[in-house]
Amino acid sequence: MLLERILRFFIVLIMAIVGGTLFELAVPTANAYFTAPLWHEEIAVLGLSPAGLLCILCGTALGGMIGYPLAPFVTGWLRRLSLWVEAQLGKMPTRDVIAGAMGLFIGLIIARLLGDAFFTIPIVGDYIPIVFSIVLGYLGVHIMVRKQQELAEVFDFIPRFFRDMPRVREARVAPQAPAAVRDGQTDRQYKLLDTSVIIDGRIADICETGFLEGTLLIPVFVLEELQHIADSADSLKRVRGRRGLDILQKIRKESRMKVEITEADFEEIAEVDSKLLQLAQEVGGKIITNDFNLNKVAQLRGVSVLNINALSNAVKPVAIPGDLMTVQIVRPGKEHGQGLAYLDDGTMIVVDGGYRCMNEVVSVEVTSALQTAAGRMIFAKLTR
Repeated sequence: MLLERILRFFIVLIMAIVGGTLFELAVPTANAYFTAPLWHEEIAVLGLSPAGLLCILCGTALGGMIGYPLAPFVTGWLRRLSLWVEAQLGKMPTRDVIAGAMGLFIGLIIARLLGDAFFTIPIVGDYIPIVFSIVLGYLGVHIMVRKQQELAEVFDFIPRFFRDMPRVREARVAPQAPAAVRDGQTDRQYKLLDTSVIIDGRIADICETGFLEGTLLIPVFVLEELQHIADSADSLKRVRGRRGLDILQKIRKESRMKVEITEADFEEIAEVDSKLLQLAQEVGGKIITNDFNLNKVAQLRGVSVLNINALSNAVKPVAIPGDLMTVQIVRPGKEHGQGLAYLDDGTMIVVDGGYRCMNEVVSVEVTSALQTAAGRMIFAKLTR
């Protein structure tokens, strides 16, 4: 409320100044001294005649009178504009906002330097800097937002170059392991992603929450498998492969975790999962997967596994017998008279007697819950 009053005051003040300026231009001023009473001479010291001063005062008062009723409309428009800008910025990642601001700053600086060079051109010289500011400001924002990852890698190249120089000879001889492992550093908390968990897509949201720590290590042989799936003649496999590549790109751009690509490969091992297990043993990392069989094999080989299916089941809401729920019966169950409903997280609810309420929203009471390897099942009965 206070800010709105301040804005209204400045709007009235600006309108008053504009009105006084326009009336000053409309009435020629008296710059020469003239014979007048003493109070006329005092006014003439300001460089204005009494008529000119009176016109300026009238214009100021008229501008203020116009600005007072106009101020609420202007403040309302500014409020809506600020809400729209805030909503648009809220949809953008923070790094995009920072990159856009930096691009705008750099573009305006370049526009200023170029504008000074064209300022002396007659007629159009006053307008060229404005055009440069608009065009270069937009280009700066656009380029920085689109190319922020590449620019970050360019500026990060110099410290990495000097840091990795002592390891150039070793990297040429044995490029199979990540740099931290070659230096004897195994405390990087590597997390290795397999193909199935990348295609699943939930790993990107998990990384964004910040629950995972360490470095995501993505082997080249996993990327090659994704590329092979994306190039498959089967349309379903092709879509899955492209989705996996898009998920990796999303993780690199939007995730808070550091992502490394390793050239490590084991040519004597044919299966990708076996290569992944071997690499995890060498770097002392953990495998993130949703593959049930890979989970079991990794446990037998002593490799730590983070199963996102287990994580998903762990964070699902607990259903206690006696709890009331409102669900929609969407399909019949296996047993006679049963109906099936689903929660937002995909948990299946088996409703006894729900078949007669097909496609209806009903209130049910939880009778029991069953945890299986595939997920959680809830059994309930109608309350009416």
